[in-house]
Amino acid sequence: MDNICVIGEREVAMGFKLIGINDTFIVDINEAALKLREIFSSGKYNVILASQSIQKYLKEDELNLYNTSINPLVVFIPVPGVTEEESVYELAKRILGIDIGD
Repeated sequence: MDNICVIGEREVAMGFKLIGINDTFIVDINEAALKLREIFSSGKYNVILASQSIQKYLKEDELNLYNTSINPLVVFIPVPGVTEEESVYELAKRILGIDIGD
C-alpha cells in the first residue's frame, strides 16, 4: 500500500493507519484543501483517499478535476457521524461506473 495515502480528520486518518496505510495526513479542515492540492500534484500517490468534508472547501473546477482524475484516483470518503454521506451505491456508481443497486 505504498502508493495510497489518506488525508482528513484524525478519525479518518487513524482508521486507515490501523489497516496498514502508513501515509496518512491529519489536517485541520481549514488547511485540508491546500494539503490535497500538494499531494495531488506531487505525483507520489496513485490513490488519494480524502475526507468528504474537504469537498466544500474546494473550488468547483478543482472538485471536477479530482472527481474525474484517474491517476491519481481521488476518492472522497464519508466521515463517521456526518449525515450528508454519499451512499455506497452512489459511491460505487461514481468510482466504478457501475450501478449495484435497484
